[in-house]
Amino acid sequence: MSELGYGDLHRLMTMMTGDEKHSASATSTLDVIWTLYDAVLRISPDDPEDAMRDRFLLSKGHGPMAFYAVLAAKGFLAVDSLANWGTFGSALGYHPDGALIPGVEIASGSLGHGLPIAVGMALGLRARGNTSSRVICLIGDAEFEEGSNHEAMALAGRLDLSQLRAIVIDNRSSSHGWPGGIAKRFELEGWSSATVDGRAHGAVRAGMAANRPGQPHVLVARVEDK
Repeated sequence: MSELGYGDLHRLMTMMTGDEKHSASATSTLDVIWTLYDAVLRISPDDPEDAMRDRFLLSKGHGPMAFYAVLAAKGFLAVDSLANWGTFGSALGYHPDGALIPGVEIASGSLGHGLPIAVGMALGLRARGNTSSRVICLIGDAEFEEGSNHEAMALAGRLDLSQLRAIVIDNRSSSHGWPGGIAKRFELEGWSSATVDGRAHGAVRAGMAANRPGQPHVLVARVEDK
């Protein structure tokens, strides 16, 4: 299958119906996920289990339609499989499953789990001597109402997990907001940070590359309000 482009994503997403209540969760991530797979991640559909690949974790797994669309556009999934998502026997569930879908690392969707898993994964890679593969975890801003994220954030900074990247999709959906902003919360725990327009592909690429050596890095991607 020839690789598709960004302009094909809307058509691919419209093939998936049945979970429209989470469509905003999906579309809020679309440009960031596209940019990651198009210009940032070192991973190939020809060998999605390559030990030296980058690992992408979609913690915001309750809205996976954009993720599936990008995977199909990049050749990890058959385009025709999108029409069967959520149906009996389909590998494409309403939450992504790392055991069933090429290019998917974890089963996700329970809020607050992605970043702790990413911290453990980065530690595991480092223990095995792999210091080049990055672990990139995409999180929704409302997920930070879960305490497990704050524990993971603090641990990653103290252990200097420089292979770890977090991306926070900020559509102002958290209940109480963040005094000083989301990036400041990470910086206080020893992370480097960048805040960008989450719809601007070039800004997302530059923000991902703005990490400081020896520190985990967070990209806060601002999109329209929920």
